[in-house]
Order: sequence, then structure tokens, then C-alpha cells
Amino acid sequence: MGLYPKAIERLINELAKLPGIGDKTAQRLAFHLIDAPQTDITGLSEALLDMKDKVRLCPRCFSITDGDLCDVCKDPKRDKSVICVVENTRDIFAIERTHEYNGLYHVLHGAISPIEGIGPQDIKARELILRLGEDDVKEVIMATNPTPEGEATAMYLGQLITPMGITVTRLAKGIPIGADVEYTDEITLIKAFEGRKPIK
Repeated sequence: MGLYPKAIERLINELAKLPGIGDKTAQRLAFHLIDAPQTDITGLSEALLDMKDKVRLCPRCFSITDGDLCDVCKDPKRDKSVICVVENTRDIFAIERTHEYNGLYHVLHGAISPIEGIGPQDIKARELILRLGEDDVKEVIMATNPTPEGEATAMYLGQLITPMGITVTRLAKGIPIGADVEYTDEITLIKAFEGRKPIK
């Protein structure tokens, strides 16, 4: 016989699947939800279902959107000659908080990692190259994470893009090795953008 009623046990198990949520936090959240008004529970469940139903990948940059294109891609004020390549959508929001970058993005949804069996075909690398062939892009900024996988991805893509006559730069090492872009503070990101250098 379980410690909690089956419905609570199931809720705790589902909450514990979320990143950063351990068993104790899942239990606290579950008991918070038990005491919450029905309207709050209904609102939360409707928001989750609505998000899952409406949010999809932008067909151009592969960020998230609930429209035809994401807000960045459809913004006529963005500099369309520059594309910043990131590993995941969360990185875009970190960069946008700096208010220093005004170009477009391309989300790879991962990084090359031979150890984990992730190759170029498993990320949105091909889509990036096709996009560069269609658009008038002058610079591609590699903002992949400063990890071995992120560095390998940046180097691989740089070798494909440079022969196209497009400048390929890498964020400066203002971002500590091993850190993720999404957790980097705004000042460090600004300095990293300012100090970006061509990939050779």
C-alpha cells in the first residue's frame, strides 16, 4: 500500500519528471495544488493543454511560436543579414534580455555529440545551410554553448558556411567554459557578443 492516495502518487510522479524538480519539491507542489482553488487548477490544466495544442516550431528559424512565424522572424525591424545560431530556444530568450542583438536566429535543437550518437543529421544543421542559400545573410554568429559538443558543432558548421562567402563568428569567451547560454547573465552575454571573432 502506497504512502499517498493513487491520484496524489500519480501527480507527484508526473511533477518529478520536470527538470529541476526532485521528489520533495514534487510533493510540495502536489500538496499546494490540493489546497488550491478549483479555478486555479482548471486554469493551469487549460494553459498546459492550450500550450501543447498551439505552440509549434517556427518553420524558418525553429524557435517556438503559436503563429505562422515566430515574433523575431516576422519583425521587419530585425537585421536579416545576421543569423545567431543557438542550441535551444531558451538561449534566444537569454540573448534577447541583453537588448544588444537585433538580428535573426536559428535553433539547432541540440549539438553534435559522437559519444551520444548525435550527428549533424540529428540537429537542424541542414536546414541552416539551406536557409543561408536562400537568404542574403552576411554573418552567422555561432552562439552554441562553450562545451566540447558546442565547440565541435560551431567548428563543423563554420567549415560548411565559410566557403559560401559568409562571415562566421563565435561568441567571445566571456561565457565560462562548461556554462550554458541560457544561464549566462546579460552583462557577460553583451561582452561575448562585442568580442566575437571569426572562426578559422
